[in-house]
Amino acid sequence: MIVNGTSKITASHRSRTAAVYLRQSTLVQVRDNTESTLRQYALGDEAVRLGWDREDVLVIDADLGLSGKFGQVREGFRDLVAKVCLGEVGAIFGLEVSRLARSSADFARLLELARLTDVLLIDDDGVYDLTNFNDRLLLGLKGSMSEAELHILSSRLQGAKRAAAERGDLRSPLPVGYLYDDEGMCVIDPDMEVQAAIRDVFAAFAAGGSAYHVVAAFVGRRFPLRAYGGAWAGQLRWGRLTHARALGVLSNLCYAGTYVYGRNTTRRRVQPDGSVRTSLTRVPREQWPVVLHDHHEGYWTWADYVAAEAKLKANCTHDGSRPAREGLALCQGIMFCGSCGRPMTTRYHHDGQAAYGCSISRADHEATPTCRSIRADIVDDAVVAKLLATLSPGQIEVALAAADEVADRRTRSHRAAELAVERAQWDADRAERTFTAVEPENRMVARTLEARWEARLAALDQARAALNTAREARPALPDRSALQALAADLPGLWHAPATRDRDRKRLLRTLISDVTLLPESDRARARVGVRWHTGACDELALTRPRTSPEVMRTPMAARELIAALRPSHSDKQVVAALADAHVTTGAGRPYDVAAVKWVGHAYKIPAQVPFRGGEICVNQAARNLGITADAVYYWLTHGRLVARKDAGGRWCIPWNPQVEADCRRQIGTSGHLTPRPATPPQTLPGEVSVQQGAARLGVVEHALYYWIHCGRLTARKDVGGRWCIPWDAQVEAACRDWITHPEQFVPTGRRPLPAQAARTDEISIPEAAARLGVLDAAVRYQVRIGRLPAHRTPGGRIAIPWNDQVAADLRADLDRPKHPGPTGPGSHPLPDAATERGELSVQQAADRLGIRAGAVYYWIARGYLDAHRAADGRLSIPWTSDNEATGRQLTGQSVKSDLTTRTLTAGGAV
Repeated sequence: MIVNGTSKITASHRSRTAAVYLRQSTLVQVRDNTESTLRQYALGDEAVRLGWDREDVLVIDADLGLSGKFGQVREGFRDLVAKVCLGEVGAIFGLEVSRLARSSADFARLLELARLTDVLLIDDDGVYDLTNFNDRLLLGLKGSMSEAELHILSSRLQGAKRAAAERGDLRSPLPVGYLYDDEGMCVIDPDMEVQAAIRDVFAAFAAGGSAYHVVAAFVGRRFPLRAYGGAWAGQLRWGRLTHARALGVLSNLCYAGTYVYGRNTTRRRVQPDGSVRTSLTRVPREQWPVVLHDHHEGYWTWADYVAAEAKLKANCTHDGSRPAREGLALCQGIMFCGSCGRPMTTRYHHDGQAAYGCSISRADHEATPTCRSIRADIVDDAVVAKLLATLSPGQIEVALAAADEVADRRTRSHRAAELAVERAQWDADRAERTFTAVEPENRMVARTLEARWEARLAALDQARAALNTAREARPALPDRSALQALAADLPGLWHAPATRDRDRKRLLRTLISDVTLLPESDRARARVGVRWHTGACDELALTRPRTSPEVMRTPMAARELIAALRPSHSDKQVVAALADAHVTTGAGRPYDVAAVKWVGHAYKIPAQVPFRGGEICVNQAARNLGITADAVYYWLTHGRLVARKDAGGRWCIPWNPQVEADCRRQIGTSGHLTPRPATPPQTLPGEVSVQQGAARLGVVEHALYYWIHCGRLTARKDVGGRWCIPWDAQVEAACRDWITHPEQFVPTGRRPLPAQAARTDEISIPEAAARLGVLDAAVRYQVRIGRLPAHRTPGGRIAIPWNDQVAADLRADLDRPKHPGPTGPGSHPLPDAATERGELSVQQAADRLGIRAGAVYYWIARGYLDAHRAADGRLSIPWTSDNEATGRQLTGQSVKSDLTTRTLTAGGAV
C-alpha cells in the first residue's frame, strides 16, 4: 500500500517496536473473511518497508474474534496499551486506526497515551503524529464517526426486527410441536405422535397441578425434541421427559398461540474489577413491546397459560408458598401456631403418624411457653368434620365433571399407545416396501433390508402388546347413576379409598384459608381456629389423646389397694384381691406377682416381712461380720452358710452365736478376707532372692525377672511362689556382662543408601549405627537435635556426611553419661546448697525409709510429704522430724512398702 506522510517517521520511532494490532469482531469473520486477516498480517511487511527491522515488528493477534466495544476484555489491546505506556512502541499499524477500539473511551485513551509517548499511528490513509494537533483532531473525528456508524447500523437492524415482529413475521426457533410451513407460517407439527405427547403434557398438568406430576405421568414414555444446530439440526429426536423440560413446555407462550417479542432486554453492569458485563433481564409482562394473541393455533388458550403460570409460582416453596403435597397430613402448609405466629412444620414418624410442631421457632430459640406440637389426625379429623358439615350436598355436577375428566384422561393414554402402534405399522410397511423393491440377486443389500424389516416387525409387536396391556389394565368406570349417588354423598366421596390425599388437600384449600393452633395452658386440651376464604372464622375445641406414659401409668385404685394390703399380705394374696376388685394395669391386663412387685418398687410400698424369729437378711449378716455382702452370698450359694428363701426369693439366715462363730472362723482361714503376713523367700544355701540379686548388681528387680523369663537366669520357685536364684561368681559375671552390653543396642545390620542417591563420603543411619555399635535410634536422636549434620535424599532417606572427625565426635558424645550411672541409694544427688539446708532427694528419702522411690513420689503427688523442685528441676524434700515421722507412718500403713528393695537401675538393662 501507499502510505502518505512517511516523512513523519524518524529514527527515534524506528529505534522502538512497530506494533501491528489485528482485530476482527467475531469468530465468524475470522473464519469467513480470511482476506481481511491476511491484509492485517501483511502490515508487518509494510513496517519493514518503512524502515523497521524484522525482529522489531511485533504482531498482536490475541483479539481476533473479539469485539472492540466498551467493556470487552481484550488481552491484546491491554498489552498494546501497556507497551505504549512503557515507551517500547514507536508506531501502531492497523488497516484503519479508528477501528482499533469501537469504544470512544478506549480510543481516546489510546490517542492520549500515544501523544504523551510520541507514538505514530499508521494505516492505509497515512501516518498520524499525535503531537500534531491536526492529526489528533482528524483521528478524533474519525473515531466519533466510527461510533456513530455503529449506532446507525444497530438502529436500522433493531428497527427492521421490531417492524417484522409487530407483523409477527420475525422468525425464531420454534419449540417441539411446531414447524414453519412452505409459506413461512407457524403451524402445528403434522406428526400425530408429537401432537399427542405435547397435548398430554398440558392434560397431565391440568390433572396434577405441578410439573412433577407431569413427569410422573410420562414415566416409561418417550418425549420428542427438535434439534437445532449441529449434526442433528432440524431432526426430531425422542428421549425422556425431565422436570426442566416439563417446566420449559408449560412456560412457553408459543403453545398458547401467542407471539411475543421483547420479553428480555440486555443490561450492562460495571463489575468491581472495572470490566463491563452484559446480561439478560426479564421485562415485566405489561412492558412487552409486541404481544400478538391468536397468532397461530395453540395447544391451549392464553387464559390456561396465565392460570398455569400462577399455579407454578404457587408451587415454588422458596418464596413462602405452601402447595399441597402427597402426604396424609391434610393441613400441611396452612397450619400456623397461635403462640409464636410461625407456620408449623409437618413431621412423619416411623409408624406412619404425622404431627404438626413449631420446629422453626425451636431452632431459632424463639419458641414460647405455649408452643405445642399436636398429632395431625386430631386436627385433620376436626377440620374435615367442620368442612363436610358446612358444605351443601349439591355437588353432583362437580363429581360428574371429575368423572368425565378421568374418562378423558384414560382415552388420551390409550390414544398415545394407539398412535405408537400406528407409527410402528408405518415403519414396518416402509421397510417391507424397501425390501421388495431391491433386486433379489443383490444379496448384500437384501440381507441388510431384510434385517431392518424384521426389526420393524418386532417393534410393531411390542407396540401392540403395550396397547393390549393398557386396555386390559383399565378399571371399569361406574355408570352415571352410581356417579350421581356417589356425588350426592360428599362424605362418602371424601372417605373413598380411591380419593387421594392430594385431592383432599386441594379441596380443603379451596374453602379454608388457614388453620391455627391457639394457645392453651391445659396440655390435655387444644383449641383450633379455622379461617375460611370468605373471612369467617370458627373455633374448635379438641381433647388430646392420652400419651403412652399416661396410658401405662398405674391406676390410683390399684395403688391404694396395693399400699393397703402388701405390708401385711403376700404378693399372691394381693394379686387375688386385685382380681376380685376387677382392677387392671394401665394397659388393661390383670395384675400378677411381677406387676405387684414393680408397683411396690416404683411407689416405695414395703412388702410383707419374710423373716421369722431369729432370722436376719444378707446385709445385716455382712454388717455383723464386717465383710461385704458378696462374701455372704458366696457362702450361701456354695453351702457354707445355711439359709432359706422366702416366696419372694429373699434369703433368710437363722442367726445365733454358734452361726456367727462359724462365720468368723471362715473369715480367719480365708486368704481373701484377711491379708496374709509377708514371709521372706525360703532360699537354700547358695541361692539369693530377686531383690538380693538386684541389690548386688545395682539394677532394678524387673531386669532379673526379665532374664528369668527369657531363660538367661536359672531359678526356682519356693512353696510361697518366690523366685530363688542359684548365685555364684560366674552367674554374677554373666549378669554384669549383660548390663554392660544390653541387647537393645545390638546392631541390626547395614542398610546402605541407594547408589544413585549416595555420595562417596555419605552413609545411612543404620550404617553409622553399625560402625558405632549402637542402636539406630541413638544416631537418629543425634540427627534430630542437630548435633549430627545430615540431609534427606530425593527418595526420603537420611544421608550423613561421614569422616573420622565426625565419627570421633559422635562416639565421644554417645559415651558421655547422660544419667549419673546406676540409680541406687545416694545417686542423683542434689546440689550442694540444697544438701546444706538439710534437704534430701527422692532416692535418698526412700533409702532412709527402706522403701521404693515410687512410694515417695506417690506421697509427694498426693500431698502427704512436703517437697519442692530445685533449680535443676529435681524434687527436693526438706527432711525434718515431722516429714520423717510422716514417712515412717505411711510406710507402716502401706502393704506394698513392707518389703524393702533396692531400686537401682542400669541404663538399657530393661
